[in-house]
Parts: sequence; C-alpha cells; structure tokens
Amino acid sequence: MDRNTVIGLVLIFLIMIGFGYLTQPSKEDREAYQRKVDSIARVQEEERQKRLAEEQAKALLSDSARKQEAIAQFGLFSDAANGTNKFITLENDLMRVTLSAKGGRVYSVELKKYKTYSGEPLVLFTGDENTFGLQFWGDNVAVKTSELFFTPQINDSVVNATADSVSVTMRLAAGADAYIDYIYTIKPGSYMLGFDIKFTGLEKNIGNRLGYIDLIWDSKLLRLEKGLENERNYTTIAYQFLTGDYEEFSSQSKEDSKELNNKIKWVDFKHQFFSSIIVANDHFVNADLKAVNIDDGKHVKQFSARLALPFQNNESESIGLKFFFGPNHYKTLKSYNLGFEKVVPLGRNIIRWINKYVVINVFDFLSRYISNYGIIILLLTIFIKIIISPLTYKSYLSSAKMRVLKPQVDEINAKYPKQEDALKKQQAVMALYKKVGVNPMGGCIPILIQFPILIAMFRFFPASFELRQQSFLWADDLSSYDSIFHLPFSIPWYGDHVSLFTLLMAVSLFITSKMNTDQMGDTNAQMPGMKFMMTWMMPIMLLFWFNNYSAGLSYYYLLSNVITIGQTFLFRRFVDDKAILAKLHENAKKPVTKSKWQQKLEEMAKQQEQLKKKKGR
Repeated sequence: MDRNTVIGLVLIFLIMIGFGYLTQPSKEDREAYQRKVDSIARVQEEERQKRLAEEQAKALLSDSARKQEAIAQFGLFSDAANGTNKFITLENDLMRVTLSAKGGRVYSVELKKYKTYSGEPLVLFTGDENTFGLQFWGDNVAVKTSELFFTPQINDSVVNATADSVSVTMRLAAGADAYIDYIYTIKPGSYMLGFDIKFTGLEKNIGNRLGYIDLIWDSKLLRLEKGLENERNYTTIAYQFLTGDYEEFSSQSKEDSKELNNKIKWVDFKHQFFSSIIVANDHFVNADLKAVNIDDGKHVKQFSARLALPFQNNESESIGLKFFFGPNHYKTLKSYNLGFEKVVPLGRNIIRWINKYVVINVFDFLSRYISNYGIIILLLTIFIKIIISPLTYKSYLSSAKMRVLKPQVDEINAKYPKQEDALKKQQAVMALYKKVGVNPMGGCIPILIQFPILIAMFRFFPASFELRQQSFLWADDLSSYDSIFHLPFSIPWYGDHVSLFTLLMAVSLFITSKMNTDQMGDTNAQMPGMKFMMTWMMPIMLLFWFNNYSAGLSYYYLLSNVITIGQTFLFRRFVDDKAILAKLHENAKKPVTKSKWQQKLEEMAKQQEQLKKKKGR
C-alpha cells in the first residue's frame, strides 16, 4: 500500500468521525425518543396482558364447558372421564395379568408356561383388542365404564401371588361415598382370576327397571398356532347353561350370532388350545353372543358378548364373577369342577365316552413314562389294535368265506344273467349263504363296531393339548400339519405344502383297501364300483382332506394301516381256504331253516312271477 492510499483512508475516517459528531441528536432529542420508545413498550405490554386475560377467561370458560359436556355424557362419573392410564400387573407362577386404569379392565393375559408357534410369549389378548365393562343408565345418562378411568387402590405396579392369594381394587368414583369397585384376586398355582364388582352409594343413581345390568366383553383373539385355518376351525364361542347343558357356535361359520334367553353359567372365548372363560358365581340372566372371522393373518376371530348380570340396586351390592385363562387340557379343565372340560371337542355319545374313559387315560399313563409323543402314539395304536384284533380276525374270516364261495356265486350269476331275474339271483345267492352258514354282513359288522374308535381318534388328536408343539421325526408340531415341501402356489382343498405323514397314510390306505377288496372278491354286481371307491377314491380324498390336519392324526392312521397290513399277512398264513371250504360243505349237509329275510325274498319273487304272467296275457 503506497503513501497516498494511506493518507486517503485516514482522511475518510476523520471525515466520518466528524460527520457523526456534528449530526448526533441533542439531549432533548434523545429524551424525546426514549419517551416514545417507552410509550410503545407500555402499549405493547398492556395489549399482551389483555390477551393473556382473555385467554385465561376463555380457558376457564372452556374448562367449564368441557365439564358440562362430560356431565352430559358421563353423568355422575364425569370426573372420571379424563385421567392418566396406569397399569397394574397381577401374576402367579402360571400367568401374568395386566390391568388398565382406563376401564379398570384386564388389559392383557400372558400364560407363562407356553409359547406361540413362532416362539413368542403366549398372550391371549392385549391392548384395546380386549375391552369389557359395565353398561347402564345413571342419572338418565348411558354410562360405559370401559371409557372411564379407574383409580388403583394400591401403590405397587406389580403384585405377585407367591405364597397366598392377593387382590387389587380398581375404583370408579362417583362422589365422596359413591363408587364402583372392580376387585381382582389371584392365587398361586391357579389359572383362575377372581373378579368381584361392588356397588356402593349408587342405589339412587343407577336405573334398574329390568333387574339386571349389562357387562359388555369384546375381544380379538390373536393367532397362536402354526396352522391358521386349522386353528380357526377349532376357535369358537362356547357356553354352559345353568342347567349344565353345553353348546357352542359352529366353528366353520364365518359369522354367527345368538340370543340366549335362559340362565347361563359361563361363556368361553375359546382358542384351539386355550380358553378365556367368564364365570358367574350365580348366573347370567341372558346373553347376546357374536363371532366373526378376521382374515388379517394376525388374528383368528373376533368375539363379542353382552352378558346380563342380576342386579337389585341395593345400597351396597356385590356381583361375584371369575375368569379362567388357561390351556384346554382335559384334566386341568376338569379339576375346576365347573364343566370346563366340555370345551375339549372329544365328540358326542359313545365317541366321547371312548376318548374320555379309554384314550385319555391310556395316553396320560404312557406320558408318565415316555416323553416322546411319537412313541406314545405308536404304543397307543398297538394297544387299540390288540383290543380290536378279535373283530379284525372275524372280519377277515367272513371275507375269506365269501371268497371261497365266489365260484358258486359266479354260477348263480351265469344262471340268471337278465336284469328282470335280479330278484331270483339275489334269492339264490342268499339261499347259498344260508345253506353253508355264511352271514353276508359278517365282515361288515366288525368293521362297523370299529368305526366309533376311528372317529374317536379323529376327534382326539386335533384336540389333544399334549401334542401341541411336540416334535417327532420331520414333524415339528404333531398338533398341526407336517411339511416336507412348500409349494410356490396353493392347490384348492389341498394347500401350499406337502404333508409326508398324510402322503404315507394315503398310500398305506390304498394298500389296505386293495388287500381287503381282493380278499372279498366280486361277490355281487356292485363290487367293482365299491372297489374303485375304497381303493382309489378314499385315499385320494383323505390325501386332500388331511393335508392341513394334525400330523399326529395322519401318523396314527398310518400306523393303524401298517399294522392292519401285517395282521392280514399273518391271517393269510394261518387261515386255510381249503379248510374253510370243507367246513362250508359240511354245513351245507345240515338241515336249513329259512330266515324271515329269505321268506320275504321268496314272497317277493312269487309276486314278481305273478305280475309277469298277468302282463303276458
């Protein structure tokens, strides 16, 4: 920087300082300016204070309006319309129950000893997907306690029943001496949760023209098992009347509802293997129940219940209820002596009798000593096959008799080839059977006697809680389907996977059916059609039907068929067809008395002959 530049900059700086000094305001000007600024500030502060006062007035007016609105909506419970949701956990060694201050309700239930099919903690329901509460008229206002905030009468957030029963009270206040208490009680080693409702000081406020008060329960049941469709087929609403009669919704319906006008003891929102049951110490006056399928992949069904509780509206009144949250294990349910075991679908009449008194007891006995349920099913199958082996042998012997008589039956068929001679042909065949002492139904009767056992097994295995999440060979859960291959598409009525147990069962059934039909021979004109149905159609139908069923069921039928094949080979080894034929010839020499059926056939044949003669004239 040269000398001239420096001098120029200095002169400019001096000029600016001089200009600023000469043009600065006077003392009077500065004071006037300050007065103006202060005046503006005072005006702004006054406006701010005015706005604040207006906002406070509006807030007071808004609070008052909200309070009036709450009173109009909730009546004497208006103070409970707003609040902070708190959670209290009640637990014992079997379950963890979370209570919510909003609604004072059971918020979620976790069963500690069990997991879902994906290994997550088993939660029956949680959050707003499960709501229940009272619904009534209070001071001419429709009150729903599920929308109000209860106050826990305890400071602890977790209450554990380790040595003795413990209780938690959730209180819905309606004034100083008026309130509704929900009292929950849990004790060690029990799936039962006590639930008592106590009314105090509300006798003048709650309407009671009908003699009951409504309890509304609505719940979305979460998916818990591997096979969603199979789980949905066993998930339903069940209930028992006060008389002890048991009923349930059809689990196959996508939507169903019922109005029950008789007294009810309990209602069950039933999963395939778990139950949520509400029980009245006295009874429910009536009920409206509804079930709807949910197809979101997360839930199984949504259940709703309106339950009428007897209510006299006294100054102090209590209603005793309880919940059962636990497994559908037959003997566990039975231990509560309330008929809960009826929810296990063991069948009806003789089918249920077989499962209840034979199968379950044998199954439980074996499970005491053997932990592998695949081996238990094998031993159970052997036990059943030994019990019914006399019937199996009798059926085989009857079929053998029919087979050795086939040449003579063929001669009769050749003698009466015409359709109009069908009655004569049947009469001749029956005469032959009668002469040699063969009952044509002899092979069917033993099979019919065994049929209830087959149905009993069909009902037992899909409902057997013991098989849940029990693995065997390639099956990871014997209560659900097994899969060795997942298809990239779904086949109608079959599914998107291949069940190996079902495939092997179908093959073994084909072999068994073929052996049986070959054993019987073509003793009548209908046999070819029967052979096709038994040998081909039945295995194919069961292949489609059982692909999504319990792997334990397919495994049982597979074992049963394999044992039957072995028995058939064994019978063939020791039963001599020549000896049977000789015995039949010996029977033919004995005098024969005509049966009523044979006499009837002869009468029908005579009538047919007379009709032919009349037509020929």
